[in-house]
This record gives sequence, structure tokens and C-alpha cells, in this order.
Amino acid sequence: MPPGVLDVLGICRLALRALLPIDCISCARPLRMDPVPYVCDLCWDLITPISGPRCSRCDQPFASNAANTWSPTHRCQPCLERPPAYDRAWTLYPYIPPLQDVICALKYRHAFGLARPLAALMIRALPEQLEVDLILPVPLHPSRLRAREFNQSLLLADRLGKYLMRPISTTALVRTVVTEPQTSLTRQERLRNLRRAFTVRHAESFDGRRVLLVDDVFTTGTTLNECAKILRSAGAASVSALTLARTMDSRLVPDRLLAEHGARKFTSPRS
Repeated sequence: MPPGVLDVLGICRLALRALLPIDCISCARPLRMDPVPYVCDLCWDLITPISGPRCSRCDQPFASNAANTWSPTHRCQPCLERPPAYDRAWTLYPYIPPLQDVICALKYRHAFGLARPLAALMIRALPEQLEVDLILPVPLHPSRLRAREFNQSLLLADRLGKYLMRPISTTALVRTVVTEPQTSLTRQERLRNLRRAFTVRHAESFDGRRVLLVDDVFTTGTTLNECAKILRSAGAASVSALTLARTMDSRLVPDRLLAEHGARKFTSPRS
């Protein structure tokens, strides 16, 4: 977009916010010419991708930079003990404020204007080795979809599909069981909670294809793993997963971010 047009849009945005004041959803500063809806530039610029060594299967960050020195394909202990059904998972950003606030605003406050900039964050940090034939957003159960009125994973997958020029399916993988929230459950309870929660329609659409699952937040990976099991049994050649953010152990969060956000909990409302 030409700079002159951007200047005009910024002035219009400033005038509108003078009439209808709105504060940043993360730091509560008054918004002025900030281009991203609901978020100030200072907070948006704090959102940076996860860096450093990570598990070559689930993308779990390692505490030590030496973890991959002698073994670039090193896997974390959980992946060695219980290999996940997906071939590879990529998680792009740490699920901490301000990104945590932005995702929650989209999901629970119907701030639909944030879907486009959040998808742009995903596209900006896409892994180079991503190869995919078909994109699937992790589905919601129809009852939860009616209550929420939208699937945030679909909003992200839709823009990702347009960028990658790959088809998106919203009906081939469906959620058939209403499950309890995963965050308060143990690992065994999570597994039981999601057992037979998903099913495939039109299995022939997966035969020999490389499938990419898209979700907003990676917490335990249980939901993605259960989806991958179903897709592999339906004939998918490979199943990978891409999530915008990942819950983080506070020991792996940079000290500067801990200082900026104080004692706020780095947790997720979603499985």
C-alpha cells in the first residue's frame, strides 16, 4: 500500500480513536495510530518467535543451547518414550503476554479483527521445510461451535491456505464428542477425555496426501496427537501440525519477558 494511503489511514484511525477511545488489551495504554486492532505497537513488537534448540519431533524447547550440538535431530524424553502420531509439529511463538492476551481476545471476546494479523504472524515464521497437500483446522464440536459462533483455528487456517495456495477442508475431520477442558486434567485423563472424540469423513480424500493440522495453541499436544492417529488410519501419507503459540515452562521464558510481565501466569485456557 502506498505510504500516502497509510498516512491517511493512520490519521483517520487517530481521529476515530479520539471520538471512541480504546485501550490496548494487553497493557491498557490508549490506542492512537497503532495499525493492529486492540493492540498497541509497543506490545505487538514484543511478540517474537521461539528461538533456540528444540525437539525435532514436537518442537518442545530445550533448556540448554547445547542440546542439539552433537545431535541436531535430538528428541525430548516424552517423544522418545511415547512417539506422537504426527510426523512433525511446529510451534511458532511462546504463549505469553501480549500474544496470550491477543489470542484470548480473539477466542473469548469475539475480536475478529485480530484474525488477520495473527495469521500474518504465523506466515512470517513459517518453517522452511513445511510441505503440505491439504490443510485441516482442528475442529470444534458443533455444540461448542454454536456457543462460540466461530472456530479460531479455521480463521487462521483459511489465511494460511491462501498464502500456501493449498486447499482447506472443514468437513473431512470432525469432532463427534463433547470433551471437558484439557487444562485441569492429568495426562491419562486427557487421553481418556479425547478417546474417539474425532472421526473422519470421506477417508479417500486423505489417501497418500501430506496433511497439515492447524491450531492456535499447543499445550500438551494430546489433541493434535489424537487427530493425527485418525488421519494416519485414514491413509494420510504424513501428518504434521502447526500452531501459532505454545505454553511455556517459566524456566524457558527469557528473563526480560518475565520482568516485563511480572508474575502473570503463562498458562493456556485450551488443550
